[in-house]
Amino acid sequence: MDLIVRNAKVNGKLTDIGVKDGKIVKIGKIDEKGEVEIDANGRLASPPFVDPHVHLDAVLTVGDPRYNMSGTLWEGIEIWSERKKKLSKEDVKERAKEAIRWAVAQGILAIRTHVDVCDPSLVALEAMLEVKEEVKDLVDLQIVAFPQEGIVSFPNGENLMRRALEMGADVVGGIPHYEFSREDGIKSIDIILSLAKEFDRDIDVHIDETDDDQSRFLEYLASKTIKEGYQGRVTASHTTAMHSYNNAYAYKLFGVLKKAKMNIIANPLDNIALQGRFDNYPIRRGMTRVKELLKSGINVGFGHDSVMDPWYPLGRYNMLQVAFVGLNLGHMTGYEEIKMAFDAVTKNSAKLMRLDWYGLEEGKDASFVILNAKSEIDAIRLMSEALYVIKNGKVVAKTKPAEYEVNGKKVRMEVKGVYE
Repeated sequence: MDLIVRNAKVNGKLTDIGVKDGKIVKIGKIDEKGEVEIDANGRLASPPFVDPHVHLDAVLTVGDPRYNMSGTLWEGIEIWSERKKKLSKEDVKERAKEAIRWAVAQGILAIRTHVDVCDPSLVALEAMLEVKEEVKDLVDLQIVAFPQEGIVSFPNGENLMRRALEMGADVVGGIPHYEFSREDGIKSIDIILSLAKEFDRDIDVHIDETDDDQSRFLEYLASKTIKEGYQGRVTASHTTAMHSYNNAYAYKLFGVLKKAKMNIIANPLDNIALQGRFDNYPIRRGMTRVKELLKSGINVGFGHDSVMDPWYPLGRYNMLQVAFVGLNLGHMTGYEEIKMAFDAVTKNSAKLMRLDWYGLEEGKDASFVILNAKSEIDAIRLMSEALYVIKNGKVVAKTKPAEYEVNGKKVRMEVKGVYE
């Protein structure tokens, strides 16, 4: 075998993982020698992390040309419209590739990035299409044609979306709540579905990203999805207005979302930072109803959204940090609920991105991580290092774990017999 990982924790048991020709060929006791061998020493083997929602064209631009002093979504959009004027292909590529290296080092091997196409030159899209090809041995990259300033409200917006799809964007995006009027928002959703069907693309829409409980574009998107026969191919990102809906309406909406086989993406870091900005106390938390959606049988993933950009000034591109914040924000500290948060940054997000290769199973691509933890719960608790990151059977990243000493005695931040 090309690679054997020994003594790894898989599904709660210690075992070996055998890899040949980029595929997982055996999970179980392996007697033969491998060309390359790794001793996981009882640490957790996991499918890789997946980030289903980020803006790689904007990463690492915080403070340029100015900082977001109000911390609001709207000022972030204003700042980005200023920064966008000096975008170049080299600028976008350099920042995006640096962020991707951060991501891979921490176990992310699949990313869906929204790229702003409200720009007649489409320079950011051109740059990201080149990045996609250049990093394919490190990460699977999906590109969303994202109309940051609207499809109907931005001059020539529909034609720019069409051009973006012709150039090779993988997914159709949108932002109906940002259009000038409700009528324009509804029209933008009609355009999104029409383009998706014409180009045979999946859909991922920024939608109802507001505290306004009357922002209800999601119900129209779900209804349109059912009527157009596009079930399972549509993702709604953010949906933060849902935290302000009355319960009777929310639970009726869950039924429609389930019929539409809709995917939902919450972005805990940005959502908690950007929402509730116009509230006096009590201040709303801002994230959509993750726990309730999951318990209703709706697929939910967590995204990072921003990494040091006009909307969110922090971040190190660590999906365990996202899971940690998300589970606390969503009151998901029950034993099984913590595991659900881990799923939100792994298999749930892989499902919405429709990654056929994904999974720590025999016959799947040998793309997985060895985390410095013995369980999913401890991985989140510790925000564990990705000791080894393996892509198609090759080690693409390694991390040496931190070591702690108190009065000369080594300290491990684990409790024996707990979360193993």
